[in-house]
Amino acid sequence: MLKDITLGQYFPGNTLLHRLDPRTKLVLTLVYIVALFVAKNYISYAVMLAFLITSVLVSKVKPRALFKGLKPIMVIIIITAILNLFYTDGNVLVRFWVFKITDAGIKSAVFMALRIAMLIMGTFLLTYTTSPIDLTDGLEKLLGPLKKIKIPVHELAMMMSIALRFIPTLIEETDKIMSAQKARGADFETGNIFERARAMLPLLVPLFVSAFRRADELAVAMESRCYHGGEGRTKMKQLKMKRGDYVGLTTGALLLTCVITLASFGL
Repeated sequence: MLKDITLGQYFPGNTLLHRLDPRTKLVLTLVYIVALFVAKNYISYAVMLAFLITSVLVSKVKPRALFKGLKPIMVIIIITAILNLFYTDGNVLVRFWVFKITDAGIKSAVFMALRIAMLIMGTFLLTYTTSPIDLTDGLEKLLGPLKKIKIPVHELAMMMSIALRFIPTLIEETDKIMSAQKARGADFETGNIFERARAMLPLLVPLFVSAFRRADELAVAMESRCYHGGEGRTKMKQLKMKRGDYVGLTTGALLLTCVITLASFGL
């Protein structure tokens, strides 16, 4: 299960999506999320799905990696769909005990499951095609105007980048600890959900110790390299918008306009 968590991983490549400016990809991801929540019908969801499939094909990221990232949250998707299925008002199709299934409930359950799955896939695609360093630079540039009101933009971007970077590392560390404890007779796979949760508690102490140790080592490494925040720092690679970036932003604007139009006309 832990190996299925792919958030924070970066797959190097030289595709059109990889070459886009990180600011463009951040804006497109935000537009994609907004469009997903605006979508309210089958046509608009079909448009969003077509956009996602096209982005995956352009990025050349294996679809298996995206579906693999969905496994850890599959329970959340199923529970959300069930709640929408049974607790949405509409024309009752099936009724048993205190539960009822309506036509609106089925539609709401399908849309909600699709929305969560497509949301996760779209945001994962951002980290798959953008290195942590580029993400930091792009986020810092986008939030640059906030520096005028004394918000530490560089430090915030750096913290988010470090958090993303260390997610795969902590997952790998957790897997190693679990393997070591299994070799000593620990059982994480039998019993009900509460017994499994209780069996996971012994993982927390060594995991927190490892995380604090890595954080201390990172702090020492940054201090030894005279890191004192973003003030006065220069960058080896300057971000520059190219033709592909403007085409991408135009595509994102057209996507959002199309979804809003479809929603406003009820199509």
